[in-house]
Amino acid sequence: MSTHGSRNRIAGGLIAATLLAAPAAALAEPVARDKVLAALPKLEDMARAAVARGDVPGLAIAVVQGDDVLFVKGFGVREAGKAGAVGPDTVFQLASFSKPISATVVAAIVGQKRVAWDSKIADLDPAFRLADAYPTSVLTVEDLFNHRSGLPGLAGNELEDLGYDQAEILHRLRLVPLDEFRSHYSYSNFGLTEGAVAVAKSLGIAWPDLAEETLYRPLGMSATSSRYADFLKHEDRSELHVKIDGQWTAAVKRLPDAQAPAGGVSSTAHDLATWLKLEINNGRVGGEQFIAEDALAATHQPLMDRGKNPVTGAQSFYGLGWNIEYGRHGLSWGHAGAFSTGARTLVTILPEEKLGIVVLANAFPTGLPEGLADSFFDLALDGRIEKGWIKDWDAAYSGLFDPAVKASEARFAHPPQPALPPLALTAYAARYANDYIGAATVSQEGDSLVLALGPEGKRRFTLAPFARDTFLMYPAAEMPTFRSTVTFAIGPDGKAETVRIESLDDLGLGTLKRTE
Repeated sequence: MSTHGSRNRIAGGLIAATLLAAPAAALAEPVARDKVLAALPKLEDMARAAVARGDVPGLAIAVVQGDDVLFVKGFGVREAGKAGAVGPDTVFQLASFSKPISATVVAAIVGQKRVAWDSKIADLDPAFRLADAYPTSVLTVEDLFNHRSGLPGLAGNELEDLGYDQAEILHRLRLVPLDEFRSHYSYSNFGLTEGAVAVAKSLGIAWPDLAEETLYRPLGMSATSSRYADFLKHEDRSELHVKIDGQWTAAVKRLPDAQAPAGGVSSTAHDLATWLKLEINNGRVGGEQFIAEDALAATHQPLMDRGKNPVTGAQSFYGLGWNIEYGRHGLSWGHAGAFSTGARTLVTILPEEKLGIVVLANAFPTGLPEGLADSFFDLALDGRIEKGWIKDWDAAYSGLFDPAVKASEARFAHPPQPALPPLALTAYAARYANDYIGAATVSQEGDSLVLALGPEGKRRFTLAPFARDTFLMYPAAEMPTFRSTVTFAIGPDGKAETVRIESLDDLGLGTLKRTE
């Protein structure tokens, strides 16, 4: 997800808790092919109706059973208000759907005996550090792909939003206070990213190249990449959409290279159908063993308890880049993806049925991917839809940011009384810094203050006076009415000594000291 302060904190809970999944296939016979085929026209009707209702501008779906692609089709448009149609070869940004794909890449390397899931990061990438010595010394690839490193879930996300590159973000993770090591699940984009990058470093290759050489190219996934630049090369690509004034709008771009293994894959329904076959058939494609079965099976084991799925009520766990779920249709493996800047994606596999679905949508917020998948599985296995899954999932995702936005609007509707004007703006204008966030410049531009953050100060925010030394900023372009505070502490000389940036302070690292 695109993340900044409160929006990440709110979205992370539901998105991390709704990424569906499950372990090794049982011996029961898969659902009959004719039942699956009978469900496909209804799935298509639901997808067409959703686009016609305006649930999303466009989406693409692939369904695979066994070694056969049964359905792959696009619906709607790549960009709202324009003519380009979504098809099976339209390229979408996958967001966190990237995680199980990256797990597949590492599983292939593990199967070749070049690394192991329990290889220590200290051996693969000796320069990497966590805040504490013990976890740094014993941390493994498995720990990072299972989100049990002790890194708080938000760690690194805010640095990515500010424009820092992957190497700098991973370096600064050593400054983040840790939770207990291996004691609980904490979904971390940059933790998993380090796990993948360490594997690539140990082999002397960049992660995007390793993914391409190990998985994408050999499987013929020619439109799939872990580089944003490759995504931009495709004319047939989908834009991201958010709701602005009630309309889906392609307003924000999302460059996810810093977290490429965790959220930077782009692909098509067509390519992902090939990958689905690989997963469903335990590492085999076309009857050939492409990835060692035991190395791939390790990704599907339930290792960390995640509690109950908030919509279905099923028991959920996390494996290695996969969610594992025990629900009304037995075991499932899966993962959702979301960029708050305008993407929603989902893969769900029922291994006992050798049946899987991919749903790619070009909008946020929406629960349509889960709603369509759950409805399709009900139809294929039970012949009827148990409940209004699209409505329930859509409500869950649509409600992610509304409470925060409304709370922000209420919180800042009126300044405290008596209202105190700010000091002269020169009292706040200065350079500030800390080791984690880096440098910040507050400058006076006309009658306003402007906060510049990130490399070369490229992320700029106008500060609006609110209550003397407290100003307001809009931290997220995709939430145009959401505001948060920037508060200065004034020293004895009448000038600001520190600045606390609320949207960057979820980890307690958002206070910067004046440096001049």
